[in-house]
Amino acid sequence: MRLIRTAALIAAAVLLNACRLIHGFHPDCHKPQEYQRAAQLAPLKVPSGLDSPNTQGALVVPTVDLAAPPPGPHDACLDTPPRYKAAPANKAGTPSS
Repeated sequence: MRLIRTAALIAAAVLLNACRLIHGFHPDCHKPQEYQRAAQLAPLKVPSGLDSPNTQGALVVPTVDLAAPPPGPHDACLDTPPRYKAAPANKAGTPSS
């Protein structure tokens, strides 16, 4: 029974890890993205005789005048954490011999 449970756990881990290998799961951030083609839609037109929805708490998305520079071909994507290199040990606090 323990062998079956271990094999099932390993199989589940392999299958879940395989999801990140699918190309569509991690799109290339250096290519134009689908959200960049989004356009503002016209306000909702309510037919006569019906009440308009409450828009008092509606989200207002401001327009941006400046565009960020495009990433270089070797730059990391914004959703990729930067490489981390530990700082060298502080030698100022160690006693000299």
